[in-house]
Amino acid sequence: MSFTQTKLLAFVLIVGTAGTLAAEEKKMLFAFDTPDAAKEWVAVNDGVMGGVSDGRFKVTDAKTMEFFGTLSLENNGGFASVRSKPKALGLTNDDSIVVRVRGDGREYTLNLYVPTQRIAFSYRATIKTKAGEWVEVSLPLRDFYATSFGNKVPDAGLVDAGKVNALGFLLSDKKAGPFKLAVEWIKAVGTAEKK
Repeated sequence: MSFTQTKLLAFVLIVGTAGTLAAEEKKMLFAFDTPDAAKEWVAVNDGVMGGVSDGRFKVTDAKTMEFFGTLSLENNGGFASVRSKPKALGLTNDDSIVVRVRGDGREYTLNLYVPTQRIAFSYRATIKTKAGEWVEVSLPLRDFYATSFGNKVPDAGLVDAGKVNALGFLLSDKKAGPFKLAVEWIKAVGTAEKK
């Protein structure tokens, strides 16, 4: 074997090993491949503030979670959401949340929840959808910003990944009418995976 061939083989082995290690950086947070998957989620809509938006969810035969309903701006409302019930998610500060979704062209928000004394508090990042198309969206934790009642909280700092115990999808784009977002899975991906 020539020196050049040896170098090429070493390169292939290094790249192959790096690929294997990177694959281990992925962590499935939520999949919707069993009917029981619905038990981990709950809908929370603007009815908690007097609004009349109707947001629901279901786990489908296609092994997705479908978040759907009608957004209403009546009675000072304007949001519909679905979120996971609290549990340890095991995130680290270098993680990105990656979601595979099929939307309706509307802009949704992915919310991260931490235990806090603040009311209506979450960390948010935007998910842009393409009507009828499956897309994978990667959202680094460092890009999430703190909100309370939908307004930015400037003094809250970055999300502490280790404290995140729930996440969810929110629609609050001030456009009344029907909506539908299908979610195939939600993963946490470490830095090695993004290289």
